[in-house]
Amino acid sequence: MSFHPDLLPWAPWLPRSPVSSLTRPLLRWLTAHTPAPKVRADVLIEDKHTPEGAVRVRMVRPAQASGPLPALVWMHGGGYIIGAPEQDEALAADISAELGVVVASVNYRIAPEHPFPAPLDDCAAALRWLHREAAALGVRPDRVAVGGASAGAGLAAALAQRAHDEGLPVAFQLLIYPMLDDRTVTRADLDTTHHRIWSQTSNRLGWSAYLGQAPGADATPPYAVPARRESLGGLPPAWIGVGTLDLFHDEDVAYAQRLTAAGVPTELLVVPGAYHGFDATQGSAAVSRAFRDAAKAALRHGLFAEAALR
Repeated sequence: MSFHPDLLPWAPWLPRSPVSSLTRPLLRWLTAHTPAPKVRADVLIEDKHTPEGAVRVRMVRPAQASGPLPALVWMHGGGYIIGAPEQDEALAADISAELGVVVASVNYRIAPEHPFPAPLDDCAAALRWLHREAAALGVRPDRVAVGGASAGAGLAAALAQRAHDEGLPVAFQLLIYPMLDDRTVTRADLDTTHHRIWSQTSNRLGWSAYLGQAPGADATPPYAVPARRESLGGLPPAWIGVGTLDLFHDEDVAYAQRLTAAGVPTELLVVPGAYHGFDATQGSAAVSRAFRDAAKAALRHGLFAEAALR
């Protein structure tokens, strides 16, 4: 399959593996020193910190809203090895303003300096803090979703699993091309011709750093690899979006099918000819705008529709 028409002519020229052991230091430096993008004026942005481990949480809320609001705990992407909340600030602002919700972006620790479970512990601490301080933060604890993109979506899926087991309410999970299964690294049958932005080389680097062991091992700790969880029953309703040219396509489709089989209301959106991160790399393309609109519509339903409440 070739690239989606809306992504031409630029898609073929994009790099396949911009994240590598050689480029990671530079990408981290750029992440740390690149200012947050200018966002719409109808939101308020404030950094807060959790008591447990002082995790920084970047809070985005509608400027004119009053009363407690639904919330989205958001995890940024970066293969578990790069990234920061500011990289998704424009998206967080759009979600906050258009849906009338609080977006809490977690500045979780990253590997290899901080392998599993440190990143997930930070996300869990943020979710607990949001529930515990809901009144002070202007958040409705019965309307809290988790979400993210790429590795951040993998963390969101793992957080939903852990929250379920610990009895912490989560209303919905928004999983944008999630990084779910380390066993994809071991596959030799993939057609990688049209993979862009995230390749098997990058995938091996990310999973190895996060797990602290070679990907595809016989066993991994609970919550480290969301796709390895045996029982998915009882998890929150989910939306999963991925392109057919994404390295994560097969693992994401399989996870959506398993959620559905387990009785979890799940919507899967597969975009023909879309590569990993297409909506961020080519954000003005019509297919990218439609993808973001679909994700926001699913989140709106998950947080506001009575039929979605459990």
